[in-house]
Amino acid sequence: MEAQHVLVTGGAGFLGVNLLRHLAGKGYALASLDLAECTAPDLIEQVTFHRGDIRDPDAVQQALQGIDLVVHTAAALPRYATADIYTTEVDGTRTLLQEAQRQQVQRFIHISSTAVYGVPDHHPLLETDALSGVGPYGKAKIQAEQVCLEFRAQGMILPILRPKTFVGPERLGVFALLYQWAVEGRNFPILGSGRNRYQLLDVEDLCIAILLCLTQPVQAVNETFNIGAKVFKTVREEYQSVLDCAGFGKKVVSIPARPAILGLQLLDRLHLSPLYPWIYETAARDSFASIERAEHALGYAPTYSNEQALLRNFEWYRSQREPSAMQAGITHRVPWKQGVLGLLKAFF
Repeated sequence: MEAQHVLVTGGAGFLGVNLLRHLAGKGYALASLDLAECTAPDLIEQVTFHRGDIRDPDAVQQALQGIDLVVHTAAALPRYATADIYTTEVDGTRTLLQEAQRQQVQRFIHISSTAVYGVPDHHPLLETDALSGVGPYGKAKIQAEQVCLEFRAQGMILPILRPKTFVGPERLGVFALLYQWAVEGRNFPILGSGRNRYQLLDVEDLCIAILLCLTQPVQAVNETFNIGAKVFKTVREEYQSVLDCAGFGKKVVSIPARPAILGLQLLDRLHLSPLYPWIYETAARDSFASIERAEHALGYAPTYSNEQALLRNFEWYRSQREPSAMQAGITHRVPWKQGVLGLLKAFF
């Protein structure tokens, strides 16, 4: 039997790289479409890489030739320009879906985000809750889902996954702040008491959920699913576990949430901080979603707790030769520039 051909958009990104590794050796012929060059040498021999933009119909048409299954992970993250966020998330998704429909792709798995729920006012969050995203990224993700629903209504098999913030080997971004301060033997500040519960997700569990959507019966997968960890403690407990693992006896330090948020809003407007509203407006609040629909319909059973996911990521970070010298940027596979926040180290 001929192998099914899978295209992963955003295959050079954090999720894309981990997903391609997860699917390698499972009998699929793999391809990737990404603006960026893939820097994972272990994938070069196993994946056909297309350099191109999902907003470019010609690039999309070429990448989708002979493809049976699509996993759409490509996105412009919150620190990108607003215009790029909307055109990538919304227009790019529509371009992909139009061509996938034309080429009769069997399944199209769309990776959305729990950012579509906005700042939560109740828990757990359910797939049926109203959507009110924070900032351009959250709002664009809602519009992208609406595009997906149009094509699902036309008969496409189109699972939508809303993952919580996911971590694991090669995840940097905002988590590099915690990890760098930990390896340098510093205390780490958190907004508020830290007694809130903030659900995360190990990238390996997200990859498992995606594979289930590729393989489970059509009637089970053609829905919208929250994906997250099953087991999670308080933010204080989980961040403290990273500091404990670093071995310097340092502690999580609470700072008053409201004044800190006002300060971060100002720094954000002045472009002096890497943190954007979705992070600092939800960091001191509970944030967790029900995964019961995915458990019942897909058989989703996450392997890692929040704490295990953070520590797995931290151990990868410590294994790097010069983690503090990694090139900074605005994607999840590089550390973010700390800006003014780096100056706070002197006090911790």
